[in-house]
Amino acid sequence: MGFGLFQFFFFAIFAIVIVMFVVTLAKNLSQWNHNNHSPRLTVNAEVVSRYQKHHHHDHHSSTTYYVVFQVESGDRMEFKVPRSEYGFLVEGDRGTLSFQGTRYLGFERE
Repeated sequence: MGFGLFQFFFFAIFAIVIVMFVVTLAKNLSQWNHNNHSPRLTVNAEVVSRYQKHHHHDHHSSTTYYVVFQVESGDRMEFKVPRSEYGFLVEGDRGTLSFQGTRYLGFERE
C-alpha cells in the first residue's frame, strides 16, 4: 500500500511539472506570436529608469537588463534590453524608441 501511495505522488508531481512546462511554453509562444503581429512603432521617449535582475542557478548566474521609457503621452513602457545597449542608456536620455509589441528594437538619442 505504501508503494502505491509513492507511485501516486511521483506521477502527480511529474504531471504538475509537465503541465507547468506546457503552460510556460504556450505563454511564450503566444507572446512571440503577438509581437510578430504587432506593428513596428517608433515614438519619442525618455529613459526614466534602468535596472537589472540577477538570476542564480546551480552552477552559474545570469543577469537580465531592463529599461523603462516614458513616451510623449506620459505612459511608461518597460523593455528587456540587450546587455550591449544597457550600458549606453542613461536616465534622462531623450530620443526615439522603436518597439514591436513587447519586443525592444532600439533607441536612438537625439
